Amino acid sequence: MTFLRLLFRNRLAAMGAVVLVAILILVLITPLLPLQNPDTTATADRFQKPFSDGHLLGTDHLGRDLLSRLLHGTRLSLAVGIAAAVIAATIGSAIGIVAGYFGGRIDNVIMRVVDMLMAFPYILLALAIVAALGPGLMNALIAVAAVNVPFFARNIRGITVGLAGREFIDAARLAGMGHTRIILTELLPNVLPVIIIAMSTTVGWMILETAGLSFLGLGSQPPQADLGSMLGEARSALISHPHTSVVPGIMIFLIVMSINLLGDGVRDALDPRLRSGALSRPLPTTLVDRQGDIPAATDDLLAIQNLQTQFHVGKRIYRAVGGVSLAVKPGECLGVIGESGSGKSVTALSVMGLVASPPGVITGGAVRFQGHDLIGARYETLRQKRGDRVAYIFQDPLSTLHPLYRVGRQLAEAIQSHHKVSSAEARTRAISLLKDVRIPNAESRVDNYPHEMSGGMRQRVGIAMALANEPDVIIADEPTTALDVTVQAQILSLLYDLRRDRGLAIIFITHDFGVVAQLCDRVAVMYAGRIVEEGPTDAVLEAPAHPYTKRLIACVPELGGGRRALAAIPGLPPVVDDLPPGCAFAPRCAKVQDACRTQEVTLAGAAPRAVRCLFPEEAL
Repeated sequence: MTFLRLLFRNRLAAMGAVVLVAILILVLITPLLPLQNPDTTATADRFQKPFSDGHLLGTDHLGRDLLSRLLHGTRLSLAVGIAAAVIAATIGSAIGIVAGYFGGRIDNVIMRVVDMLMAFPYILLALAIVAALGPGLMNALIAVAAVNVPFFARNIRGITVGLAGREFIDAARLAGMGHTRIILTELLPNVLPVIIIAMSTTVGWMILETAGLSFLGLGSQPPQADLGSMLGEARSALISHPHTSVVPGIMIFLIVMSINLLGDGVRDALDPRLRSGALSRPLPTTLVDRQGDIPAATDDLLAIQNLQTQFHVGKRIYRAVGGVSLAVKPGECLGVIGESGSGKSVTALSVMGLVASPPGVITGGAVRFQGHDLIGARYETLRQKRGDRVAYIFQDPLSTLHPLYRVGRQLAEAIQSHHKVSSAEARTRAISLLKDVRIPNAESRVDNYPHEMSGGMRQRVGIAMALANEPDVIIADEPTTALDVTVQAQILSLLYDLRRDRGLAIIFITHDFGVVAQLCDRVAVMYAGRIVEEGPTDAVLEAPAHPYTKRLIACVPELGGGRRALAAIPGLPPVVDDLPPGCAFAPRCAKVQDACRTQEVTLAGAAPRAVRCLFPEEAL
């Protein structure tokens, strides 16, 4: 059902599916329809026009009924085209999987043979095969399937090569599985969607190729009719009696177009990256559909005010951010902490409209930078501020840095996107940035590709890129999570020095209370898309007020503190498309009371402390 829903969100694919299903139903019930014999000739009735008595689509040069020949010919053409696609996909995919899995000499020999076959124009190769086997529809099927085997073999081999070196294949070998079992149970399920997509997008061309051979007299032989032979027989009467060519021509057009449109839809619906239902490229900025009043401006450098961000996936609405308010001043570092799925990253991406739309939608609140609301701002306005006044440091720089460009070029591009400077000046600035983030031998490292650097080095490049235009605010989304403790300490020390020297405001997203204690002035704890506690870092760590905060801190091991149990928080975070009434943490809280499950809990407390709890741990 999910596949069909995603498929029919693509209107062109839906239209192709409807047309193709209608044609399939029509040809399947052809034997049941009261049609004339498609091979019966009646020279007295030759070239009758459409809508003639007894001949809805007219007759051909031998007086045969065109409607009957069209339906029987379409039935035959579809059967041959689909059969050719299945045969080519089966043989070609098997060859590709074997070559990609075994590699080495086997791969080399197989792919050189495939390359030789692909060196011939496919239509000439098909003609040569039919000439060798003799005219006939079955021989045409064999020829069309044979010339498409190399296409499937090369495509599937490329996918298999990437999978054959993955850890799950190594684990299967270590578990004692044989080659055949690995291919059938580990590799085939992973490449099957690619095979299906390739079949759906090529079966139309196979029908055309079969029709082409029949058009030349090498496929279907008289009196047997398929769409290609009907066109071939009608070409001599194209000018005098065009309907004999138009009828099969329109059917070929409808079949091939509907199959191609449906194939594109199948490809998109099977793509796991598009399972959100977004069958189109995301918009350059997040969609905005604000309801309610817009909060007034404050004197903060960056103020997130009652921000609400949702994901609309079909009929479901995921409330990822449910009214978050945060603010930072120049030189201040605010830590945002919480479990995975609490809404931290979505909050950060919403600041500059980077949440993918569809399915993301900002439905309420405001984000003010220097007093100006960024929610709903023009794309040009956001683009000028992205990376210039507000910069991001992401968790995995290997996925954010372009693998085909040197880091110096990428740093230069970040500068030149916002400032008109020469390439030489941008390169000099890039080297200076690498030195600022303590990368040794910056003059030589500037010409490195991302894969030539360690994780810590790449993270420093990411920080350098964020600093390239001397922003006012840096949003760091877990930039140290994947690093070892030594590199993590160096990165935190670097960010602390940059904040002190340049007056940067930092919003630091993390899971680690140790990082918060080392770097942040204030901390905000998030749960289920909302702030549950906020206050000065020392105060929150020493006397957490919300039970959730207290349980998070209790999970942090203490070095030299003696033995103590690290009690995990029971249960799981709630699903944000079905949040429970009252306090979202109530099902996991040891202090829960009846009021917690029914009463709306607001963020309350005397500044600068605030807590969203009816029965807090400590008095504020």
